[in-house]
Amino acid sequence: MSETFDITIIGAGITGCAIARQLARFDLSICVVEAANDIALGASKANGGLVHAGYDPTPGTVKAQVNARGCELYGTWAQELGFLFHRTGSMVLGFNDEDLAHLEQLRQNGLANGVPELSIVGPDRIHELEPRASADAMCALWCPSTGFVDPFEVAIAALENAVANGVTFMRSAPVEAIEVAGTGGDARFTLATPAGNVRCRYLINAAGNGAADISHMAGAEEFQMVWRQGNIVVLDKEPRTLMPLYPVPTPVSKGVIVTGTVHGNTVITATAAVREPGDTQTYATDVNALLTGAHKLVPDLDTRRVVRAFAGGRPVIKGTNDFFIGQSAVVPGLFQAAGIQSPGVASAPAIAERMERVMREAGVALRERADWDPIRRAPDDFDRVPLARKEELIESDPAWGQIVCRCETVPEAEIVAAIRRHPGAVSVEGVKRRCRAGMGRCQSGFCQSRVVAILARELGCDPSEVLLEDAGSWLVQGPLKGVR
Repeated sequence: MSETFDITIIGAGITGCAIARQLARFDLSICVVEAANDIALGASKANGGLVHAGYDPTPGTVKAQVNARGCELYGTWAQELGFLFHRTGSMVLGFNDEDLAHLEQLRQNGLANGVPELSIVGPDRIHELEPRASADAMCALWCPSTGFVDPFEVAIAALENAVANGVTFMRSAPVEAIEVAGTGGDARFTLATPAGNVRCRYLINAAGNGAADISHMAGAEEFQMVWRQGNIVVLDKEPRTLMPLYPVPTPVSKGVIVTGTVHGNTVITATAAVREPGDTQTYATDVNALLTGAHKLVPDLDTRRVVRAFAGGRPVIKGTNDFFIGQSAVVPGLFQAAGIQSPGVASAPAIAERMERVMREAGVALRERADWDPIRRAPDDFDRVPLARKEELIESDPAWGQIVCRCETVPEAEIVAAIRRHPGAVSVEGVKRRCRAGMGRCQSGFCQSRVVAILARELGCDPSEVLLEDAGSWLVQGPLKGVR
């Protein structure tokens, strides 16, 4: 089996999905090729979800050029794609005169990068903006444009919209080899994958932590990825969502940040330690560092309410602290979107916009389609919809009244909808990311067996074949109690 496209995008993280959505408006055939079996299973999943405003990157870097613009675009993207985005503002807390000088430098960076309405405030304003912020903070950089999202929800929404506009998604298709032909013809690149060969005229490398391998396979730039691991802790829901609070950053990290989430949890994010590639283990030393750092910013934070700790790796290019976005200088027709570490989530819409511009400048013909539809209708979230809508849904299908996940109030019909969407969930974690079944306090303790049974029924397989997440992560051996 071999399929030919105008453009192939390698990687279905938030960067690849954003680029796919941006390019889907044009009269081109596009394919997104993903090594894993679902969307956003790499750095986009193990992420705190902060939409950083753009005062941190060094002016003149690629990061600086896309961060503030990406943050600005989130309002439009959230409205069009139907994902949750809260623009709460944020504060970087300072505790001494040295911190104050650093905050002023961040403010100057932000002004140079186009970040709006930055100001340095004192203790009274700090506690007016966030009453739970440390009373020891003597100053803060107040930034009204910061916000937060669920990064995997953004990626899923963007790719759903792209697929609705004709983009093809190939999952479980790791690229094993890339053949590059001459400059002529309709298919310059041939990608060998277990799901079949993919041929294309133009290739976009958005492979996250695998970007260096893809560049090497294509005979393009040689670079090395560093696995800068981050541990993250999630706390149970709070009565009031916290504003993002940052410490003064270090040269390699924004430090331990305390933030709310779009669903009301508190997240402490993230450590930054160089470890072996692929290491997603959580470490006691890292978790303790998170809890200690969090208490410095929010002393009354009840860290006994931890419901989950997890880790992931930022896609950092060795020797640089910047993004690599542009056409390869070695292989024409290959476009790189590599080294998309923090602030990758915040920058994603602007990275997509920049990739469009880079491709235009390289001579790629981008003619807008008359039938392009930028709107993606979000699925019904039973826990959030008004009572009248709940009644309508149950009237339409009694499965809307069958609650499977009690922590997050997720009914069977919502899980079925998550599986049947395009592209839909094919694993327990895929369901979890789409409708939050298993995201709550008990972390799937009560609902996982029901979710497995629903997946088996909808996918037409035996429960023993249902995966927790990616290939090989089976959950069940033998009969499943209670499955009819």
